[in-house]
Order: sequence, then structure tokens, then C-alpha cells
Amino acid sequence: MDRRDFLRMAAMAGAAGAVAPLFGGSPLGGEGAMHSADYRKLVESLLKDWCDGMIRVQVMQPDDPSIHGHLDCPACDHIHGRCMDAVYPFLYMADATGDSKYVDAAIGVMEWAENNVSQPDGSWTVIPNPKSWRGIAIFGAIALAEALKYHGHVLPDALREQWKQRLAKAADYIYQNFTISFTNINYGATAVYGLNLIGSYLNNQKYIQRSHELAEGAKAYFTENDTLLFGEIKPTSDKVSVKGLRGVDLGYNVEESLNGLVLYAFHEGDEEMIQLLEKSLYSHLEFMLPDGAWDNSWGTRQAKWSYWGSRTCDGCQPGFALMAERNPIFGSAAVMNTELLKRCTDRGLLHGGLHFVSHNVEPCVHHTFAHAKPLAWLLDHWDKLPKINASTPLPRATSDGIRYFKDLDVSLFARGDWRGTVSAYDAEYHYRDDYRQATGASLSVLYHMKAGPLCAASMAVYKLAEKNNMQKPSGEDIALTPRLEIVDQGQQYTNLFDLTATYEAADENGTIEYTADVTLKNEARETLSSGYSGFKLGYTCTEDSIKISATAKDLVHERTAFVLPIVSKNHEPVVQESPHSILIEKENCKVRVTGSVPIQVRDMPKARTFNQVPGFEALPIDLHFAGKQSIEVTVEIV
Repeated sequence: MDRRDFLRMAAMAGAAGAVAPLFGGSPLGGEGAMHSADYRKLVESLLKDWCDGMIRVQVMQPDDPSIHGHLDCPACDHIHGRCMDAVYPFLYMADATGDSKYVDAAIGVMEWAENNVSQPDGSWTVIPNPKSWRGIAIFGAIALAEALKYHGHVLPDALREQWKQRLAKAADYIYQNFTISFTNINYGATAVYGLNLIGSYLNNQKYIQRSHELAEGAKAYFTENDTLLFGEIKPTSDKVSVKGLRGVDLGYNVEESLNGLVLYAFHEGDEEMIQLLEKSLYSHLEFMLPDGAWDNSWGTRQAKWSYWGSRTCDGCQPGFALMAERNPIFGSAAVMNTELLKRCTDRGLLHGGLHFVSHNVEPCVHHTFAHAKPLAWLLDHWDKLPKINASTPLPRATSDGIRYFKDLDVSLFARGDWRGTVSAYDAEYHYRDDYRQATGASLSVLYHMKAGPLCAASMAVYKLAEKNNMQKPSGEDIALTPRLEIVDQGQQYTNLFDLTATYEAADENGTIEYTADVTLKNEARETLSSGYSGFKLGYTCTEDSIKISATAKDLVHERTAFVLPIVSKNHEPVVQESPHSILIEKENCKVRVTGSVPIQVRDMPKARTFNQVPGFEALPIDLHFAGKQSIEVTVEIV
């Protein structure tokens, strides 16, 4: 029997004798697969596309163990140590299709990992350097455990036993080194599920007991008012900001930490945890945009924000799909985010945003092998899932008015087809290096139901917060966050560095009005001069338009401008209707921007600027005060 015949027989055996489910008893929703045929087709096709895309970039050179089996990243000049995570989706595809190329790919990534990032203590490192970060071992261990538990039967017996022993070594490392708060909360929260999964598979009670202990600790990491998971901050996960706010990152929460906690809670039948998570997931879901995107413009780890989620996390699908049992709106989130992932996929690889292809930017393969895992998990548990579809509207699709998050000092607004986010969140992810996410009462997201995203914040200055897990900038660094700005002697002074900004909001007579007090500061939090630095910012939203106003409290520096980068692909026509008006033609509508002062589009080497966070091209528009005390700019759809 050759390998292909063996795999086909193994796949048939797996289908005939269903793999032991993660969740005991009858299916949570009874007829999940029957009611979710379109979604299942999407998940299956996307997972196959991604697996084939990863195989396309996989290096197979058995004579050179330093490179054999790894996934050659099109965007990065180093090998991602976590590429072994792909073992799970590869083995799923081997089992589902009977095609030996997927087993070869799975064996390849594991061989590379063992030869290059495997450590004597049972961990794996983030790059082929024994001094690099080892905490990522939890993600590799989960991927290996799921691969073995659900699809280990496609492997030769000796190899399966070898991998099983390697998994036990990884589990011991995690057991000995992980607490709920030893670093960012995503590690401890993910270990809650990981140790429970591995303990169940290896029949080791001590891992299961530790998962119970970690889970109890995790219950203390939810904010008081909005039930948001906190702990994505350094040097300690319980650090508070000057405003008394905790470190919260939407991307890591929805794509990693909450996933792990939900999977654990359902496996253990922890009703207290499930009720807490239901409340928390809904609060997080309020930030999902109507197209399935995650608005992490304000999050502490916004440096890794891609419009669909977080660059090195797994994806929101398992946790939200399971929670659809409690509220079908969670199923809508899982479906719509998967559809967005599909739109960001090209040539079999997930790109870090909607405009990577149009700007000719290569994708980092990390996005693909991380996000393939939850799709494999969905398919492995399909008959145990509740009814999943997108028939229930997302909160932000139907919202109207103002929603203030006290635990973040972030406000969401909605009127007519407009959706927006205003952030004065002052939590700093790192105690030494500033990776400035949207703050300073900035308009961190502006979205329209016809036009789609119009503004989406980037870092104030693009930095490789994680040099091994982020792509280098493409071209000149122009921040995408709308802002007040003075550039003086090479120094940038802007409200984006103002952690003390305050704002008020009101909704009266059909008009939403924000008024903010901001100070322009440089990256060192210094002002140019007190006379030039104080401003009033205003955002006015009606059904017809968004109006932004800025008024100097004292003197106006000659180089003061309001910068409004409008999200726009480079092929979209731009017409300068007059010195005070431009028109951008989008697929479904036209966007008109008018100013009380002349509008200037920045000169750029290409037709648009591009920022890796969150993966958009944009048209940077400058409106200079030119000695005036105040300016106004209006955005409307025509």
C-alpha cells in the first residue's frame, strides 16, 4: 500500500468512526450543519485555498535541515518559528481529501521546528534563536494536540507516538512556567484551554487541574463597567493608566484570549464562566464594523491591527461560533469576519488588510498559518456547533446614537449610515517604548454603510513593536489617523501624543456633537509652545454628513494643519472640483470633502500612501490654517 492509498483509507476510517468530539453529548444546536451549508462551503474552500497557498511557499530540501519544511515568508527576511502551527490545518486537509501532499507538508513543518526552534525544556522559540521568546510554545502545543487528537490516525504509528511524546514535553514546559499573569493575558488565557485540551488527550489530570486554576484566575481580568478582558499591557498585566484605565486590546481578546476561555468553559460546562464570557463577547462585539471588521483602532496592541483582526492571532471563529448557542448574533460575527478574511486573501495567502494587493505589498505568511487553525477546528466540530448564519444584524449595523465605554474613554457613534469612533484612551502598552495607538480625542474610525471605511487609525509613528512578527513599512510613513499637526524643525506636534485629552458628547435634535480639549505634543510629550498648542476639536454627525472643526485657543503657528487621510484605493478617481472641494469616486458612491480653507493633497511617489496598520491605502489631505483661528472640513456621500 503506498502512502496515498494509506491516507485515503485513513480518511475513510475517520469519516466512518467519528473522531471523539471535544464536547460530549449531543450537538449544541442540533441541526447546525444543515442550517449552515453556505458557511461551511466558505470555510472549506478558504481553508483549502490557504493550505495550498502555504504549500506553494513551503521549502522542501531534505538535505538542508536548517530550511527544510519551513514556510518561506514572502514579506519577511526571517523564518517564523511558529510556522509549525500549520501542522493542524495540514493534517485536517490530509484527512479530508486523502491527498498525501498535506501529510508531507505537516511532517515538513514539524521537522523544521524540531531541527531549528525546539528547546531542551520542551518549548519552541519564536525564531531560530534559543534566546528568543518561548511563550509561543502554547500555540504550537495546541496546534499539535488538535492535529493528533482529530487526525493523528493518518500518520504512521511510530511518528504519531513520537509527536505525542513531544507534545508531553511542551505541556510540561507550559505547566511549569505559565501563570495567568506572567506576561500579557493572551498567554495565560490561551493556556487555560491548552492545558485542558492536552490533559484530556494525554489523560494527564495535573494539566487539567492547572487549567482549572488558571481559569479561576482569569475571571478577575474583566473590567468593572464594560466586562472587557484586560491585561494586554506591560510591565504587569494589572497596570493602570493615569486615567485609571486597564490595558485592553480588542484584537488579541477576540482572536485569542476569549477563544481559549470559551472553548475551556464549554468543555468543562463552567456555567459561571460561560455567562461572564457571553457578556464580555457582546461588549467586544459592539466594536465590530458592519462589514465584519474589528475596530481595534484604540487597542493597546494596535501596532498589530489588521482590519480583519490581529496579525499573529488565530481568529475569532471558534469562540463566537460556540456562543451562537446563547445569542445568534455571535454566529453573524463568525460568518461576516470569515467573509472579510476571504476578501483579504489572494493567491492562497491571507493579506494584512484590504489594500495590500492594490499597493503591491507582499503578505506575511504568519497571517495564514495562524488563521487556518480555527477554520480546521470549526470543521472538526461542525456537527456539534449551534446554528450559524449571518441573519442577525451586528450591533453596529443597526445602532443609532452614542455608546460610551467608560473603561476605555472611547466612544462609538452612529447616525444614519455613518459609524465612527472617538478615542481618548491613555493606556500605554509598553512602559518604555511608545507604540502610540489612537488617542488624543482623535476620530480613530469613520465608516459609511455605502462607502465602507473612510478613516482608520494607524500608529502615530510606524514602529516594529515586534520585529519578528510585523512587516517593515512600505514607503514613507504617513499616519492614517485624522489629526491636528504642526511640523516644526523636523519635529511633529500632534494631538495623537496627547494622553490628557478630554471630550464631551451630546445627541440632540438628530445631531451628534463631540467637543474636545486637546494639546499638540511631540513623541516625548513636549509642547512646541503653550501659545501654539491648545485646541478645541469638534465632530458633528448628522444623517447627511460628518463635520470636523478645529479652533486654536490662543496663537496659530504658521505650519498648523488638520490632516485627514481618506481611505481610498489608488485606482479610485479623484477630482479637484475647486480649491475647497475634492470628489473621490468609490465603487458604490462618491465621497465629497469640502473645507473652509483650500484642500491640498500631499505629493507622493505613488498615487496613495499605504500603512501596514491596518492595511489601507489612503489619500492624505491637508487643510492649513493659514493664519485663521479655526477651520472646518465636511465629509459627505453624494
